Amino acid sequence: MQGNEQRRREAMKNLERELGRRDRAEKAKPLGVVVTTLAILVALVGGIWFLTTMGDDEDDLTASETETTSPELTPLAMARAEALPDTVTCEYPAGGGEAAKDVSTPPTDGIATTGTVTVTLKTNNGDVPMELDRSMSPCAVNAIEHLAKEGYYDDTVCHRMTTGGLNVLQCGDPTGSGAGGPGFTFADEYPADESEPTDSVIYPEGSIAMANSGPDTNGSQFFLNYGPGQLQPNYSILGTMTPEGLDVVKGISEKGIEGGQTDGKPAEEVRIESATVS
Repeated sequence: MQGNEQRRREAMKNLERELGRRDRAEKAKPLGVVVTTLAILVALVGGIWFLTTMGDDEDDLTASETETTSPELTPLAMARAEALPDTVTCEYPAGGGEAAKDVSTPPTDGIATTGTVTVTLKTNNGDVPMELDRSMSPCAVNAIEHLAKEGYYDDTVCHRMTTGGLNVLQCGDPTGSGAGGPGFTFADEYPADESEPTDSVIYPEGSIAMANSGPDTNGSQFFLNYGPGQLQPNYSILGTMTPEGLDVVKGISEKGIEGGQTDGKPAEEVRIESATVS
């Protein structure tokens, strides 16, 4: 009985730790994300029920055999299952409120789906070169490239950072409030257009994706993954940071979040002085 009681206490502690971790992760996510946790909690509770209803036989299952682990999530492939046509037509209808900064609508016809474009964010913490990949989300890359060329990102702050289950620095809103956009929206692309919305995946360290407030509400905001993060596949992948750029963003993350929170403004202001296209 003493062994069973010990296992019951350990199982309860595991459940409390998991609930606390999931609560912190829920607060640390880009706009619109809902991460599925029910299966994990059910498994933990089931383990506790089993331990509390076992007999007194000390030769019952060992601790390693009864240990509950989280299901392994699949990292994004960072490539489409099937290539797009050589060019696509993009749509950028008005939406998302008034433009936070004067900017025109991106071109829509004959948008290339091959090759990369480099957008370098010159910040007060160092340069962050971003290699944007047209093969995954050509309309998103086209929009970011256009906004950068028109100076939309110049002299703007990265308004949000998260830690824990999601490790991102979020930028792209000239108002610095998290609610600003360019006055137009566009549809979700990879991996949203190849995935089930209920799936959860790992957005890998170094990847860059569009932030949104729901399906097909992309605008100008994007997030930089300085570590791997669990998300539903609802955020269009733009590409990756260079190793040098990733190092800069990791350095920013080490300074922490305002007030010691897991989700909020960076502890020290992160300002994009300019964004250049090459």
